[in-house]
Amino acid sequence: MTADLFAHDLFSADLTAVAHPCAEPRAPAALLTTHEHIGFELGWDHAHYGVTPPAPYDQEPSPLRHGWLAGEAAFGARTLTPSPAVREWLQLRLHAWLRGRSVELFQVTPHYLQRLAVTHCPITREVLDSRTDARREASIDRVRNDAGYAAGNLVVMSARAHVAKAAHRFSDAVRIARQLEAEGERGNTAPAQQDGLDAVQWGRIVVLCSFVEPLTHARACELPLLVLPPNRLRLFNPVQALQAFVSQQLLGAGWSQRINAIEALMPGPAARRAFRSFFQTLLPRVLEAGRPADPQCARWAIEDAWRHAAVMQRWVRFALLLTPARCEAVLLRAANERLVPDGVRIEQLADADATDGWCLDTKGYVPHGLRKQPSPRAVARSAPSARVPT
Repeated sequence: MTADLFAHDLFSADLTAVAHPCAEPRAPAALLTTHEHIGFELGWDHAHYGVTPPAPYDQEPSPLRHGWLAGEAAFGARTLTPSPAVREWLQLRLHAWLRGRSVELFQVTPHYLQRLAVTHCPITREVLDSRTDARREASIDRVRNDAGYAAGNLVVMSARAHVAKAAHRFSDAVRIARQLEAEGERGNTAPAQQDGLDAVQWGRIVVLCSFVEPLTHARACELPLLVLPPNRLRLFNPVQALQAFVSQQLLGAGWSQRINAIEALMPGPAARRAFRSFFQTLLPRVLEAGRPADPQCARWAIEDAWRHAAVMQRWVRFALLLTPARCEAVLLRAANERLVPDGVRIEQLADADATDGWCLDTKGYVPHGLRKQPSPRAVARSAPSARVPT
């Protein structure tokens, strides 16, 4: 099972504009490479929202310019008003197209990108504000670099964290974090850093990457929850989904009653005792930070509590009593019994659907090949009236 943990309502439709049955063809009925086809569609969408492509793509011949000119001829003054989310969506697609990266467009819509927005970087915890420092600009990152821009693989972080993380995967981040921790233990006066991030921040990257990395159950049990899962990120390891679900209980009112009910769902007396011991160790560490009114500070208090050795010791003891299947069963029963705090939702995905659109077979790049541009009628038949995130 792969779990989607949502922190926002799912039922707002993203009314993405689609081709009208009478619309002009988007391109000549000729064979295009997949890359050219994507560029043409991107130019067409720029024209539909009345957005001029950035230089030099507004002047130099390219599939994007051809699509933009064709769209301008088709829409004329009948363009849509581009929201900030639409501009971000077009910019992300342009950035991906220039590097040959794939973008899954059925779920990755302007509305979806809005749901990823955060005020603070989950890695550095700095406020995202490019007006004071370009390194603090909000940046959409692919957590798995060997996958494309697709639902469940995207988070927002600061440009500084994005540049440092770069193409590093889970194993790379683990190596870097351990190296920095070892240097710190040698008593260096200045905190050891790599690419501008210290050991604590690299530890958060480790956990972030682990969410979308299939791990053995034992390995996943060993990881502290140094960063709560960002909205819409998919969690590949059931024990981490349970770990996040239990931790997020403390973000909403009525958590005491829900925790007691969740404890009762554990399989057997030994697991229930171990769960109670773990939670009674986690809770005081969270409460040490007080009761911050700021939701962001409340998240940080929970994340910081996982740094305590006693919390991890009792979590591992409890988690190893379960199996991935039992973790899934607890989560599903808790959801069915509405033991979910306000603002959090769980969606179960089949393994085959978890990486749909990620292009893992091409390591996140657009597949090579030729495509014949569909006729206007074919476009009209296949175009939905609205796209609703699922």
